[in-house]
Amino acid sequence: MKLLALVDCDNFYASCERVFRPDLKQVPVVVLSNNDGCVIARSKEAKSMGIKMGVPWFQVKKAYLAQGGKVFSSNFALYGDLSKRVMNILEGMVKKIEVYSIDEAFLDLQHVQNSNQAYEFGVYCRSIVHQWVGIPVRIGIAPTKTLTKVASHIAKHTNGGTGVYCLNKQKHIMHVLKALPVNEVWGVGRNLSKQLNQLGTYSAYDLTKMDIGFIREKFSIVLERTVRELRGEPCIQIQNHIAPKKQIVVSRSFRKKIESLDALKPLISNFAVRAGEKLRHEKQKCSQVSVFISTSRFGKQLKHQGFNSFRFSHPTNDTRSILMGANKALNKAFKEGYPYAKAGILLSQFSCPVVVQKSLFEIMSHRHALKQDESLMRSVDELNSRQTQIYYASQCPANLSPIQKKMVSPRYTTNWLELPTAL
Repeated sequence: MKLLALVDCDNFYASCERVFRPDLKQVPVVVLSNNDGCVIARSKEAKSMGIKMGVPWFQVKKAYLAQGGKVFSSNFALYGDLSKRVMNILEGMVKKIEVYSIDEAFLDLQHVQNSNQAYEFGVYCRSIVHQWVGIPVRIGIAPTKTLTKVASHIAKHTNGGTGVYCLNKQKHIMHVLKALPVNEVWGVGRNLSKQLNQLGTYSAYDLTKMDIGFIREKFSIVLERTVRELRGEPCIQIQNHIAPKKQIVVSRSFRKKIESLDALKPLISNFAVRAGEKLRHEKQKCSQVSVFISTSRFGKQLKHQGFNSFRFSHPTNDTRSILMGANKALNKAFKEGYPYAKAGILLSQFSCPVVVQKSLFEIMSHRHALKQDESLMRSVDELNSRQTQIYYASQCPANLSPIQKKMVSPRYTTNWLELPTAL
């Protein structure tokens, strides 16, 4: 039987903070979002204290710190680098790997002969990652991707285990699925689980007993694949190549509420510039830029959510065009009299730069100008990568509000000036 493995880093952001801080091993740790707004990662100890994912920091700060908890601002430079190190180790262990997210990867265990070998490989893999990088991982092994998620879930909630769980015998699989709530199944969200509950489907096992034709007609082919995978039939293959993004979002919450359009414009411009850089990094062009602004969900202030889009005449990845479209969209989304707490840019409707539909009336000089624009963007990106920052006039760097990170840890692995010191 062919087996797959899901390698999942435990409480990844919190674990990253502990790599160079062994004194935090048994201490509750939480990591906050940009501007230190909400909790986005928690160690096991913080979870046991009742700290919920996404809770605003100001709501739990006093009680959490009083109990000896430690808090960190998000340090994505560190997290991204440690993630690459983990994935590089995994890539050297198997022939086929799918990096699913910053802290997850699916492995094709085609080199193992049976479940015993697969389990031994999992234990070895976990040991090597922890020894070489310092990140604890758990590994779920099963015949399908969906079942590896189930196996990983069991490994996570098994105290005193090896952190590796192999789920491959049909009788064992059915026993496990009977105890697994349907809302814990990969891809079954809150709304879908409610609909399934109304049909008398409460466990993953109940889901496997539903008629495939009914599933496809009543719900979707996606849920049908999930059901087949729970039954042990591989339907979701490992993807060697990362699928291109379908949209890019750059957003931020503000420390101080913003009420004027003039104050919002340079911030939106900054987001647009960053989005343009990401778009070119993805080797894509977009046909639409959208702007969204909103007031805080908390408090008794006036509530408003503004959203507007601008569509380009032809796909572009030129930051100057994106800035122009974003400015037009912002003017329409903005309403006077509201204290805005968050804003962002959304690029969508992507297309490959190599395959672009040209206009029948497009003249050669315009095509030449496009090539000059692409060359200019490459030059700007290259300069910015060297930390020689190039600003566009609409950004007004002096007026930009920097991200608040009062509790950020050093970038131990990516900055020479922030290397750990031995005492």
